Amino acid sequence: MAMLTVEAALENLEQVTRFIHQHLNRVTCSPKLISQIDLAVEEIYVNIAQYAYHPDTGDATILCEVEDHPPRISITFLDNGIPYNPLQKEDPDITLSTFERDPGGLGIFLAKNLMDEIDYTYQEGKNILTIRKAYPSA
Repeated sequence: MAMLTVEAALENLEQVTRFIHQHLNRVTCSPKLISQIDLAVEEIYVNIAQYAYHPDTGDATILCEVEDHPPRISITFLDNGIPYNPLQKEDPDITLSTFERDPGGLGIFLAKNLMDEIDYTYQEGKNILTIRKAYPSA
């Protein structure tokens, strides 16, 4: 398992994405799969950067593991910010127009629909959110 710790700031999103891609390159992933993972990672990381420590700043740690049995990618986000379980937020009503919907919640809704699994825990003062996505075995 590989680990990266960065200041939870928007300007570090590219570094987080590069870190994830280093590990995705170890396996055969379609461009579609990489795009799905990128989108979920971006949505989750941006939420941490914007809200976890607001108005202060803090670190975000990203763990990336490429598993063979079963073949899947697991990415875990950890922060010491305000306790918040995004999975408890009600899914937005996507049948409504942008103007009719309440703001927020679309990013985690997107991540939940793109990933095979997503779970959250709060332990020892840390928000821990893990996403998992299967990849085709060779």
